[in-house]
Amino acid sequence: MAERTTVTMPDEAARRIAPPPSMARLAADAVRKMILTGELQPGDRVVENQLTHQLGVSRPPLREALRVLEQEGLLVQQPRRGVIVVPINLHDVYEIFTLRDQLERMAVELGVPVRSPDRLERCRAALRDLEDAARAGDAATVTDRAFDFHLAVVGLAGHRRLEESYRSLSLQMRLCMGMNQRARVAGEGLWGIVERHRAILATLERGNPQEVLEMLTDHGQHTFVLELGHSLSGRSAEAEAWLERLGRSRSDTALGLEAPRS
Repeated sequence: MAERTTVTMPDEAARRIAPPPSMARLAADAVRKMILTGELQPGDRVVENQLTHQLGVSRPPLREALRVLEQEGLLVQQPRRGVIVVPINLHDVYEIFTLRDQLERMAVELGVPVRSPDRLERCRAALRDLEDAARAGDAATVTDRAFDFHLAVVGLAGHRRLEESYRSLSLQMRLCMGMNQRARVAGEGLWGIVERHRAILATLERGNPQEVLEMLTDHGQHTFVLELGHSLSGRSAEAEAWLERLGRSRSDTALGLEAPRS
């Protein structure tokens, strides 16, 4: 009598196949990328007819996608104009970047010297991903991977709420950076961005928190902010004073003097 073969069926979890992304999700991803790379600038009107042709989607999934981006804070409804990319003024930039600087400072003070090898390895992995994006010549992905690197630096503190606070700034920071991304990448180049992050990692590995803070100060988007700041409206006294400090910091750095962290 022939021996019977028992076939083991995969369990329920193994049988599940992730559904393909919906058209609305694909459209949201595409429009989000247009905003964060600067193709759509803050204050630009979102023209549905144009996007349906450009993305190859119908109006219903596009409108669902736009609602998602409204919830993320990237789009806003404006009377008589319809949906626009959320405007950014100088005071917004001041709030976003000064908060980022303080969160990074707190993370370095709590997390350097690094006590967990796994946390430092996360920084190394983020740098490898950044190098891969530069190797592919993908400027938008380079910007994303650079943010991931900074998030890994914040993660060195082992402070979940601090990391969540930093992560919550992600889209706002990238929206600001997208306003001048082409000029930033053209001026520095993708591999220039990689080299700056390599230098930060080397400083982290040496374990001197003050040295890391100085590197992050030099690494900060100060030149970008100064160039962008003079073209923005919404000029509060606080933002003007901040720009003035950044200008002095850049001058001191050029002269080889120690510049205070903004």
